Amino acid sequence: MDDFVLTPWESRGRIDYNRLVETFGLRPLDGSMKMRLREAAGQDHYMVRRGVFFAHRDLDAILESHRSGDGFFVYTGRGPSGQTHIGHLVPWVFARWLQERFGVRVYFQLTDDEKFYHSHALTLEETARLAEENARDFAALGFDPLKTHIIRDTVDMGVLYPLAARVAKKITFSTARSAFGFGNDTNIGMIFYTAIQSAPCLLEERPVLIPLGVDQDPHFRLTRDVAPLLGHPKPALIHNVMAPGLGGPDSKMSAADPNSAIYTTDEPAAIRRKVNRCAFSGGRADIDEHRRLGGDTAVDVSYQYLRLFFEPDDGILEGIREGYESGRMLTGELKQALIERVTQFMEAHHARREAVDLDEFWFDHDEYKGRMRR
Repeated sequence: MDDFVLTPWESRGRIDYNRLVETFGLRPLDGSMKMRLREAAGQDHYMVRRGVFFAHRDLDAILESHRSGDGFFVYTGRGPSGQTHIGHLVPWVFARWLQERFGVRVYFQLTDDEKFYHSHALTLEETARLAEENARDFAALGFDPLKTHIIRDTVDMGVLYPLAARVAKKITFSTARSAFGFGNDTNIGMIFYTAIQSAPCLLEERPVLIPLGVDQDPHFRLTRDVAPLLGHPKPALIHNVMAPGLGGPDSKMSAADPNSAIYTTDEPAAIRRKVNRCAFSGGRADIDEHRRLGGDTAVDVSYQYLRLFFEPDDGILEGIREGYESGRMLTGELKQALIERVTQFMEAHHARREAVDLDEFWFDHDEYKGRMRR
């Protein structure tokens, strides 16, 4: 794709999601599928209504398994290369909603090994520390600790490795190289890693649904090819768009640039500074022109963050959109609306984050083995 790049490790340029659907062979999350999900869940989710989740693979099979009584489980994760930013929260919040509406178990994989393999700067000790920080953010979103299991690759490899070995035996180097562009300078940890990321899909015999950023799809395309060979259903996926960095629709959130994103550890003063100084505006050159022509919500980061995450009420969001595009609402007022909502969310999140007891969430090997025996 000449005008943008999207891989599990890199994002550059403005992503054309219609082209991704065609190139990756995804199925659009159309009105019919949204209705089926809403009927099965008993309500819809604002991220689905708004197209934040825009594509899927075999979501219909998951809904049929639920309807038949066979059920399903949910798996999502995080590569701990830095602090959690709001883009990471999108699939996690949706996973919590799935647990709430369907009563499912959720597995959360922290791939501390993969980030160690990928980054020359990170040590295993550092990725382990970041994994615990990220785990706090995940658990603080309100997951049920009795139905939620947080996996750390370097801690829980005793369970993961036999599953990963079965996957790895079915994936050739040629296939991995074609999927990810590996070269002669790629370390063997990265080459093997897709097998590790596949392993949680095999933790249960039931179908799995994976909410994920669309950049992670290549890993699970390989998993979907292998799973039936191992006697498991193909993992089902539901894909969310990539949240833009504060710099605008062509930018990305990067741990290397603290001003590119809002992090879950940011205090109110930092949130206000980042939004006011760094959030790309869709406003006009001056107030008179803005009043006359209105702002562009398609590129305005403050509006997009409200749409993606921070304003779940469609009526309120529509009022903001109409006000900004008509010119009645100025850029400063739109930024203030975002600052207020982000600050409110983060203050509550910080309190929950500090109160989390991670011992309630860490993957329990004995419980897992007992469940498998049953």
